[in-house]
Amino acid sequence: MPMDLIALFTAAPAAPYAWSLVLAGAVVIASIVPLGAARSQADFTMADMDAPRAMFDRLPAWGKRASWAHQNSFESFGLHAPAALLALIAALQTGPLPGIAAVVALIQPILRLVYIGAYVGNIAPLRGLCWASALFCTGILYLEGLKALLQAA
Repeated sequence: MPMDLIALFTAAPAAPYAWSLVLAGAVVIASIVPLGAARSQADFTMADMDAPRAMFDRLPAWGKRASWAHQNSFESFGLHAPAALLALIAALQTGPLPGIAAVVALIQPILRLVYIGAYVGNIAPLRGLCWASALFCTGILYLEGLKALLQAA
């Protein structure tokens, strides 16, 4: 079974980067879950839809962190998606990228998911480590994608 999963994520040279995009988007969507739970605990009603940010003060402390983690998920996706696309295009144009690129492409969404849990759970050292590591993964994708395209030119 594990080999089937590895084959799924590495079926083609560009597959890890396509999966990275999909998984990073899924992390943004997953960040809604703790935020929704916090809103539920703050007695969210449809009237709050008129000004959803106004209810922020009613959220419990962990709910405020869930809101911030949700917002940061969009920021992270906005930085990671172009890197994954660059790597995907480079892999399609030049062939397989160095193995580290595929590894970091798949690790980044996992780190971001752990980051959300650490943020909501108020585990600052783990949150910081996951944030920095995920950012480093995105940087490697930019570097490897750009190197491949420049070497092919």
